[in-house]
This record gives sequence, structure tokens and C-alpha cells, in this order.
Amino acid sequence: MKRCVVGIHRAGEPGPTSSKDTPTVWFPSMATMAAVLSEDNQALLRVIRAQRPKSLTELAELTGCQVPNLSRTLRMMEGYGLVTLKKNVREIEPVALATEFKVMLG
Repeated sequence: MKRCVVGIHRAGEPGPTSSKDTPTVWFPSMATMAAVLSEDNQALLRVIRAQRPKSLTELAELTGCQVPNLSRTLRMMEGYGLVTLKKNVREIEPVALATEFKVMLG
């Protein structure tokens, strides 16, 4: 699993320049980044990577969280490119795309 480089890019500011450390995930503010990459969410990503649950129900059993809460959190993380939600016939399988993060500031 590759390390994900994240950064902050506020609307109206000049765009970032390209380099090897150019963030691949952008957040609109430090508060948003802190909420998305909270310790609980990072732990959730590690469980997904290690246990490879085949459904949100299975993930709920592994984490003790409720399915609606997991669904909401994972859809938000999918929007930032941190997870993929594979839709099978009757289930949704979460796949963690990143579990390590390098934060670029300034």
C-alpha cells in the first residue's frame, strides 16, 4: 500500500506546482483534513486493509460500529480517494487505498 501524500488547497489560492511530493489528496482546510484523517478513521482503514471484510455488515462486526455510520464515513472517504466501495450483487465491499499519510503544509 503506497503512502498517500495529502495537502491543503483553499479556493482562490494559486494552484500547486508539480513535484514528487505533490499531494495526491487535497483538503479544503486543516479542520477537514483532521476530521477525515482522525485516529478513528485511520484505525478503520487499517482494519479494512488487514481483515479485508466482504461487506459493510462484516466490517460493522469487526469494528463495533453501526452500518449506517460506516456507510456515511466510507462514502466521505471515497470522495477523497482513500477507499473504494466495490458494489457486488447484494453487498458493498470496502477496499482501503491508503493507510499511511504524508502531510504537506505550507
